Amino acid sequence: METVLIADDEQNIREGLKYILDWKQIGFEIIGETANGDDTLSFILKQNPSLVLLDIRMPKMYGTEIIKIARENGFKGKFIILSGYSDFTYAQTAIRYGASFYLTKPIDEDELLASVSKVKKELETEHSKLDNIQILKSKAKNVILHEIITGAYDFSVSKSLTKNELEEMNLVADIYQVVIYEKFSTNPDDASYSFADLLKITNKGNHTFEHFKEDGNEVILLKGSFALSKFQNFLSHYEQNPPQPGSPLDSLFLAYGQPVNDLDKIYLSYEEASTLLQRRFFCIQGQHTLGFDELPEIQKQNMEITNDKADEYYNTLTEYLMAFNRKKVAETLFDLEEFVYNVKNDIVSVRLFLTDLYLRIKEKINHTYGSLEISFPTNGEAIDHIENCHYLYEIILFISEQTEKVFNASGNSFKSTNILDDIFYYIDHNFQNNIKLENIAPLFGYNSAYLGKIFTKTAGESFNSYIDHKRIDHSKELLKENRLKVYEISEKVGYKNVDYFHKKFKKYVGVSPAEYRKNILDSILPPPEHN
Repeated sequence: METVLIADDEQNIREGLKYILDWKQIGFEIIGETANGDDTLSFILKQNPSLVLLDIRMPKMYGTEIIKIARENGFKGKFIILSGYSDFTYAQTAIRYGASFYLTKPIDEDELLASVSKVKKELETEHSKLDNIQILKSKAKNVILHEIITGAYDFSVSKSLTKNELEEMNLVADIYQVVIYEKFSTNPDDASYSFADLLKITNKGNHTFEHFKEDGNEVILLKGSFALSKFQNFLSHYEQNPPQPGSPLDSLFLAYGQPVNDLDKIYLSYEEASTLLQRRFFCIQGQHTLGFDELPEIQKQNMEITNDKADEYYNTLTEYLMAFNRKKVAETLFDLEEFVYNVKNDIVSVRLFLTDLYLRIKEKINHTYGSLEISFPTNGEAIDHIENCHYLYEIILFISEQTEKVFNASGNSFKSTNILDDIFYYIDHNFQNNIKLENIAPLFGYNSAYLGKIFTKTAGESFNSYIDHKRIDHSKELLKENRLKVYEISEKVGYKNVDYFHKKFKKYVGVSPAEYRKNILDSILPPPEHN
């Protein structure tokens, strides 16, 4: 809706002008009326009406002078001059100063309607042009910001905007700082945040900061000492008074680069903030900010995920799990977290590494302890869970919770006060592997020589003899089933060399595996019939 000021020293004329036209239907709203030149000029400069119906002979100041001073002060609105004198000189002066029409009193309704309608069309055209100019300026500014933030902008005067033009875009300041913020709440009802509200500042005309997107990131360019000071106050409050877990603010993360004093250095602050944003995944629980002062430690990272490292953690964790050693499992998970924190691989690689590690451990446990009912999530559920974790500590916590399920599922075996009970349990479920006393002793916190002595005393036979008995007993069961060949049974019970298996079997059973199977089968088969 456009606005109208009626300025005439005669009240009856002002009242007539209010009702001579249906102003709302034309698209105007009357916002005031004045009776002298001083009040009229003051109203114009303060209220900036779209149209002024102006009597040419106003007390204290002529209408032509009002137009001249208003234009000098930047007034862009329209004037329709009203006069009781058909004086062409006045008309010339008024039109020269920017009046759109000159109408003589008494005012003809049709003539006024035609004049106001033309003014309305002119205003619409001008607004459209201004809107287009603002859109073009906004697009141009976005392009410039993109080039500044990426270091691609050419600051040589001959090829870029002048300082005045940059000032018109509110891009000139004494100091700058880039902040990238990320909101990762899974709740669609969480409110979006206004950065101005967070800093408790106003940003009319983007004088304090610029907010735009770069490479998919929400970027804030702070401008000026006041904005940077407010940001520091916000950081202090945010870090000293962290938001409540689960609250909308708990899902906000900020990464910020160093302050810089020149436009051509802003890209350095952005690069630092962008690098830090990638480290959000590694933040500890409750941490919501990462700043440029933490970059030196991050830049020292030179470790790398390898297949050997993956095998190392897989073997260590499964061995400690099957040894029921909670303390060692916890220590290994802590070491795993430290290792991953210091790798130079990207986050995708880290997630894949941890996902693969968990799935391998799960498969090993299920294969080894198939009789235990362990409520592991399905592979798909586990993959989705790890993929949706926002932080490394959440993934480590998930793996830790799954290992605890193994301990809980085995009941009393893991609660035994006698560590040898755990060792026997371990052997009973792992004898088919190449287990040696010197390898498993550290899993239970023992010296191998000492463990060998107490094992022999408790079991009544040596560690190796106990293993052999377990393997031979199991091989006898497999021979009875008559499904596998002897060399297959040899491998299945832990003897990689079938000749060695033969020797061990005959030593403990008195016959060869083949003879044992034949004797068993003969004993269960019915005797042949005689004619």
